Amino acid sequence: MINYPIDKLRLLTLNVGLANHCGDWNWKNVRSPFARLYYVTDGTAQVEMASGVYTLKPGNLYLIPPHTTHSYICDSMFQHYYIHIYEDRRSESSLLNEWDFPVEVSANSTDLELVKRLCYINPFLKLPQSNPEAYDNHQTLINNIELNQRRPFCDKAESRGIIFILMSRFLKYATPKTDVRDDRIQASLSYIRKNIGSHIDVGLLAGKACMSKDHYIRVFKQETGETPNVFITKRKLEKAELALLTTSMPVKSIADSLGYDDYSYFNRIFKKNSGMTPLQYRESHFKL
Repeated sequence: MINYPIDKLRLLTLNVGLANHCGDWNWKNVRSPFARLYYVTDGTAQVEMASGVYTLKPGNLYLIPPHTTHSYICDSMFQHYYIHIYEDRRSESSLLNEWDFPVEVSANSTDLELVKRLCYINPFLKLPQSNPEAYDNHQTLINNIELNQRRPFCDKAESRGIIFILMSRFLKYATPKTDVRDDRIQASLSYIRKNIGSHIDVGLLAGKACMSKDHYIRVFKQETGETPNVFITKRKLEKAELALLTTSMPVKSIADSLGYDDYSYFNRIFKKNSGMTPLQYRESHFKL
């Protein structure tokens, strides 16, 4: 069973609303720094992820974690409530990234009323349109986070309470991520996630695993498909993308927060992985 300090669970409602579609919910390769929670009320559609294709049906709740590439498939009438959930980046660790959740759970009898209430007290968080390119960008994310900050305290408390209740349906079945079979490498992955803001030395990881550095690198790659340095870099750049999209922090400050002392190196490694510099990445999402 999941064991996580409740005071470290900082979840914000970015968007919430009711969407009606008729064969037009077909966005491809969507990947966002926030989680998506759906409550289906009528019709069916599908979501395709690396873990499989899931059919979204009425009476159920569905969760797509942040940084999960997925595509939508819809060829008929489909109605659902959507909630976009952002985990505050000040958290020392990330519940949504460090635990595995089921994609689908049965909704409780009160969940629909809770979702409707969340929509009622946050009418300004309804999406203007369903195309992710219209809302999944730097300016919209910044605006929605600022709207959350400016709301009356009573609305903040009620919204967060509703999100906690809805997420509890998934938390009941959540388990720590077990990416690999080797317990030594699994311990390394946990250490990397918890210390992603620091410089992480592969030799240190090897020592913690009681292996020589060369042997450790071989075992790590066998288990994860990537070398330790590649794995660490990808996780750091995910954090960098999140900061670029959801904050106005200078790029150098973001680099510092991720343990990159060499600002020019951070720029080079970011461009190598994303095809653009950090500033270009931020500007490319600054569409509205």
